[in-house]
Amino acid sequence: MSGLINYASCGVLWLGLVVKAPDLLRHRRDPYLRAICAVLGLAGSCFLLGAPPTVGAVNRLSGVPNLAAPLTYASITAYSAASQVLIVYWRGGERVHRVARRWIVAYALVLVGIALMFTLGEAPVERRTDLDTYYATTPFIAEMIVLYLVGHLAAVSVTTVSSVRWAREVDGWLRAGLLVLGLGSLCGAGYSVTKLVAVVARWCGRDWSGLGTNVSPAAAGLGALLTSVGILVPLTGPRLTECRRARRTYARLEPLERELDGVLTRRCLRLPRPRWASPTTRLMWRQTSIHNALSYLDASFDRCLYERTHEAVLEATGDRERAEAAAWAAVIAAAVRDDPGAPPSGTPARLAARAPDPSALLRIADALTAPPPAPLRRIPTGPTPTGAA
Repeated sequence: MSGLINYASCGVLWLGLVVKAPDLLRHRRDPYLRAICAVLGLAGSCFLLGAPPTVGAVNRLSGVPNLAAPLTYASITAYSAASQVLIVYWRGGERVHRVARRWIVAYALVLVGIALMFTLGEAPVERRTDLDTYYATTPFIAEMIVLYLVGHLAAVSVTTVSSVRWAREVDGWLRAGLLVLGLGSLCGAGYSVTKLVAVVARWCGRDWSGLGTNVSPAAAGLGALLTSVGILVPLTGPRLTECRRARRTYARLEPLERELDGVLTRRCLRLPRPRWASPTTRLMWRQTSIHNALSYLDASFDRCLYERTHEAVLEATGDRERAEAAAWAAVIAAAVRDDPGAPPSGTPARLAARAPDPSALLRIADALTAPPPAPLRRIPTGPTPTGAA
């Protein structure tokens, strides 16, 4: 009777709505975002209105016994329509708007039917948890119950089949999200099925109300959690991947920035380090610092040294990428060493030791997604060195 499952499910769904709200504010005309927010918001409303304390409050404030029932059923129906519209926009196609309108019109008729059946029927005794089975044999009220349950079952069934079928055609985060969404819709189908079984049992003279009061809320709660996760995974997953890639690239660029640290410090080329910034912002800061230093050293790059080192390493290893990385290591180290104002660096052996490891530069080149800075692309007469990135 506490409605803990309902309120917890509502909180999970509305938390997902809060996550997507900023995107919706920036792109108000995007029907896809509107459908996502509608699904999350309406699903949360279903659980909120269906909680026994909320049911009692609505009935008491309105003065109409069991008014909370058609309101909850209407929310479930609206959620069903929104989930179908979301699937339509998710898949896309030439007739996406027409198909979405058909689903909206169909469930709008279901909403009208629920309101009409409740108006024509009589439900004078307040039932907060077992209205479905208590009034399963009452004229018009029984039709209202079956109408919303069939409408919800049809929606979650279509969502389950569409999600699983589409998941076979895609991969990555979208595939994971579709599979989780399909599982959540399947749990949502358990809500409707258990309710319908309890209603049919009532028609047969048996009391299986426990299915509707115990099993169906648990299935609905689990379905709400999985549904919200399934919707958010394709949206947040790529961002997590981008952040992970940015952190990895940021770490790989550290040897190159450390090699250029003297130039950056002496010439005041490094921007202030951002605080409390995202991994992408920190990566951009490091890339900008490196680009500034390499642009400054552009005139000092020795093309002959690049070509000699490249040919020597290529002949020794046969690895073109390693040769390019080694050549750039030598060119950058020489440019840093010859920079006016640089402190004495000691013996040639020490100078050679200051150059970044060629394999490290090669890993840096593999990690970067942006094209190499312009100064580095102008040095060699041969192929563009990938280690420049």
